[in-house]
Amino acid sequence: MTTANLTAPGRSTGRGGLKRQWFGWLYVSPFLVIFALFLLIPLGYAFWMSLFESTLAGGEKFAGLANYARAFTDPLFLEGLGRVALYGIVMIPMQMLVALVAALVLDTLATKLANLTRLLIFVPYSIPIVIGALMWSFLYSPRFGPAASIFGLFGLDAPNLLGPDTIFGGLVNVVTWQWSGYYMIIIYAALRSIDPSIYEAARIDGASGLQTALRIKVPMISSSMVMVLTFALIGTLQFFTEPVVLRGVAEGSINASYTPNMYVFALAFNYSQFNYASTIAFSLGLIVFVGSFLFLFLTRKQSGLK
Repeated sequence: MTTANLTAPGRSTGRGGLKRQWFGWLYVSPFLVIFALFLLIPLGYAFWMSLFESTLAGGEKFAGLANYARAFTDPLFLEGLGRVALYGIVMIPMQMLVALVAALVLDTLATKLANLTRLLIFVPYSIPIVIGALMWSFLYSPRFGPAASIFGLFGLDAPNLLGPDTIFGGLVNVVTWQWSGYYMIIIYAALRSIDPSIYEAARIDGASGLQTALRIKVPMISSSMVMVLTFALIGTLQFFTEPVVLRGVAEGSINASYTPNMYVFALAFNYSQFNYASTIAFSLGLIVFVGSFLFLFLTRKQSGLK
């Protein structure tokens, strides 16, 4: 009797736990179906395509990893990678600096103006990237933009901010303006989660506002900073929309292989090289994955990972 009384609830609990598991899978099944249909299956098909090559004479034939060997020796692909790496070296620190300074300043404000300022800084992120890039193409234009009108008042020609020598800085400005507000919100949320008593203790010890920011606030939000840096790294390697939009008004400053993603687009939809385009896309995805993994591994102490 005692054994039965002890084991029966266990069997009931086991069946109940199994039933809850099935309910859990049932609730997430719509997401899993969509995830498989629109991500896993297309990715698998694209990888399968990357293992073949198509020629006019021989048709489509299995190529194995030959396309990948070609990709990592392709000067256009490597040049695009070098270009986005250079953008990352310049853009990521600039975005982080703007976002961090804005978040630290807003964290010290306790007025209604702080809410409005936070909203204004975040607004550029809420604007669709295409619309934002089009707006900047108008502002940059030396012919019909505001710069042309202002310089025209003095009988001068407006500087060409979309020329070959200036397009790099123009794109850095557009992306920094677009994404700094988003990163600022993440950092600001992390700052607000810090116990205010820590700041009070720092003030009692005689710490200034700058010392509190640099020695207390920034170290305590290191995990959020690592997350923001990871987002910025991945976004930079996937650089696509802004140069595509500005290409139409940049007067030859941006070519079809300016970034790896643009090169993939040109191969697939301009030259119908779908197999090689899939190869370039997967090669870029591999670089993004390896780069992100290495970055998280090197910053695992700051991010709280073990």
